[in-house]
Amino acid sequence: MSNANGTDPSTVGDIPPELAAKIAKRGGSATIYDIAELAGVNPSTVSRALSKPGRISQKTESKIKAAADRLDFHFNPMARGLHTGRSHTLGLLVADITNPVIFGIVRGAEHAASAAGYTLVIAESQESGDAEAEAISRLLPSVDGIVLATTRLSDERISSVASRKPVVLINRPVEGVLSVLPDVETGVDALVDHLAGLGHRSLLYLSGPETSWISRRRWDHLLQTAADRDLAIVEVGPHSPTIEAGKLALRRVLAARSTAVIAFNDLMAIGLIQAATSAGIRVPEDLSVTGFDDIFGSELIVPALTTVRARLQTAGESAVAHLVELIDGGTPASNDLLETTLIVRDSTGPHQQRGPH
Repeated sequence: MSNANGTDPSTVGDIPPELAAKIAKRGGSATIYDIAELAGVNPSTVSRALSKPGRISQKTESKIKAAADRLDFHFNPMARGLHTGRSHTLGLLVADITNPVIFGIVRGAEHAASAAGYTLVIAESQESGDAEAEAISRLLPSVDGIVLATTRLSDERISSVASRKPVVLINRPVEGVLSVLPDVETGVDALVDHLAGLGHRSLLYLSGPETSWISRRRWDHLLQTAADRDLAIVEVGPHSPTIEAGKLALRRVLAARSTAVIAFNDLMAIGLIQAATSAGIRVPEDLSVTGFDDIFGSELIVPALTTVRARLQTAGESAVAHLVELIDGGTPASNDLLETTLIVRDSTGPHQQRGPH
């Protein structure tokens, strides 16, 4: 179709006055029918071009996208869901949104969701299984699928959720539910070997929440690794995964008379270092301290924290990519196992014969 000057309005010039008046009369929001009129194609062609790129010719698709841009058109996911049965919205449920370990997961999940044309809705459970279950019940009716990151639910409750909507887990395996997991064994082995190489023969694990799968998994492998290397190791916990919990653990750490501490996460390790420093205990001269995750701030604490780095952003990206594949009827090949890497900094040092005791 051409305008009064004989040009194609889908590629150059202003919006035809008749079309602009029609849109303004409806309140200023363009529809796919307006795009179709401007581009000179059928509305169904517009729908295919904008919702499933690549299904029509590149020339027609470019013309439609140019028209959509000129009309400042944006899909309304809820309106699209009326005839597709989808909201094009995903849920991401986390245990504690203030925990820096969540930042990377959220960023990766948002990038993947946006790239797939989905809106991401975030909720938190505040480390409570009951609050998590309630949040899920609120989310499920309005999302196409959900990512459970650091979930505190039982396997049975997770399986029940997965029977209603597609679910992908982060840091938690459940039979029949897709998971994105860190390579726990490689990270733990590297950390224990590092401490053993510094002469430490007595280790202590500050465990995380009682309902944390990854805390239990790390402890199980720490037990095996320590036994294989003829090292002593003791577990102290469970703990809330916070700086304050790390501070409060100092007394029990000193009572155990271990020379090196492996904390469940960097926040607890940072809290322990702060409490030790306040008590006149030198890190690492008197006590070596390590953590997991390599969160923002782990290299800013004094001394900088030795930790096992996890690929948090990749975890969020992979979880959402798998979730979208499940929603589209696909079957992702297997659970992802994400690389973990030991990052050695200043909070670990050689074992001293005379410790803080």
